[in-house]
Amino acid sequence: MMTFDSGVFKAYDVRGLYPSQINEPLTEQIGRAFVAHLGARRIAVSRDMRLSSPALAAAFIDGARTQGADVVDIGLMGTDQLYFAVARDGLDGGAQITASHNPGAYNGIKLVGKQALPLSGDAGISDIRDMLLADAVPAPTAPRGGYAEARVFDDYLEHILRFIDQRVIKPFSLVLDAGSGVGGLVAPALFDRLPCRTTRLCFEVDGSFPNHEANPLIEENRRDLVEAVQATSADAGIAWDGDADRCFFVDGTGEFISGDFITALLADAFLRKSPGATVLYDVRASHAVKDIVAAHGGRALMNRVGHAFFKHRMREEDAVFGGEVTGHYYFRENFFADNGFIPALLILELMSARGQTLRELLAPLRARYFISGEINTELDDQRLVAEKLDTLASRFADGHVYRMDGVSVEYPTWHFNVRPSNTEPLIRLNLEGGSQDEMETRRDEVLAVIRS
Repeated sequence: MMTFDSGVFKAYDVRGLYPSQINEPLTEQIGRAFVAHLGARRIAVSRDMRLSSPALAAAFIDGARTQGADVVDIGLMGTDQLYFAVARDGLDGGAQITASHNPGAYNGIKLVGKQALPLSGDAGISDIRDMLLADAVPAPTAPRGGYAEARVFDDYLEHILRFIDQRVIKPFSLVLDAGSGVGGLVAPALFDRLPCRTTRLCFEVDGSFPNHEANPLIEENRRDLVEAVQATSADAGIAWDGDADRCFFVDGTGEFISGDFITALLADAFLRKSPGATVLYDVRASHAVKDIVAAHGGRALMNRVGHAFFKHRMREEDAVFGGEVTGHYYFRENFFADNGFIPALLILELMSARGQTLRELLAPLRARYFISGEINTELDDQRLVAEKLDTLASRFADGHVYRMDGVSVEYPTWHFNVRPSNTEPLIRLNLEGGSQDEMETRRDEVLAVIRS
């Protein structure tokens, strides 16, 4: 029986340090178990730019073929391109070798079934883990599967460009930062078809991350982007994470824009085209989202954090669009999956149609909604996490308390969510107030409870 660290099986994917936690023997067995779990006959596999990704992709493919599945290898691609290939071509599932935004020492696997519906810790990932722990991968019931290579890149570009009217896009000045990730493959081909003037940072795909990590949520990783926006007087800056399924924005002054404000802008754009439609937002989000949806007569639904949970709910509710604070944006016309480039196109279309800069588009939101951003506190003991959540629910019981994902509390002029991270030993606070002073006062009040 193979021994491995079962902690690499996370809520949304498989992820760990290479090669101590994630390595070729384990990945080969995950490939086998994945095919057995799905009963898959034909799957796609792709990989990001990490130095260990080619070997891990080869191991996964070998395991999947051993178990009897035919494998379509789409090569070095972004995660959202894997989703596209699986859903468009009616495959039984797919795997992306990636550790997303993690540092280069990490790697992992994102797993999806039919129609690119993700496996999660609640359904699928835990089953594969348990199968491996019990040494219970069934013997193959079919001959070794076949292997083919395919290119989906050009079709993917045409697909995402259909979300906008390219004719209306104005010649904005943009700074683009691919973070040495696979966004450096997609962004040049995409923006060469638009009239925008672009300054391009870290477009050389390099899994050693020679410039900075491909995690734009961390301020230091945005420094090059911000400085270039300011130096060139650009209209906006756009950055992608390592596997390019998320995008992030800064305005023309270099100020970072939270994902819930981008969700609010995109909800506005979608509801102008689809009045009364349903939009999903996560428990951490600014009330700007639900207020804008309500103003357009739409239906705003709060959802648990995580792409697996969003994609299932998007289908259940036939939602036209959904957004998360951390830069995942989901689209009904994209097989209900998230995508890292469609949001950039839609924001450019919105700026063009309204004749406003990104900062001008955001001004009404920033004048009314005052958000703390995500504030993390390290808590290693899971029992302590549960106790803190219970304490918060008790301490703020005079508000409206609900526990969809962690603890959320709403008052007439402010609200907050505190939830444990699914990937790190952290507890995360997001809070919003009706003024800057209220936000700061309430933020400090809740943090005092968390850190007491």
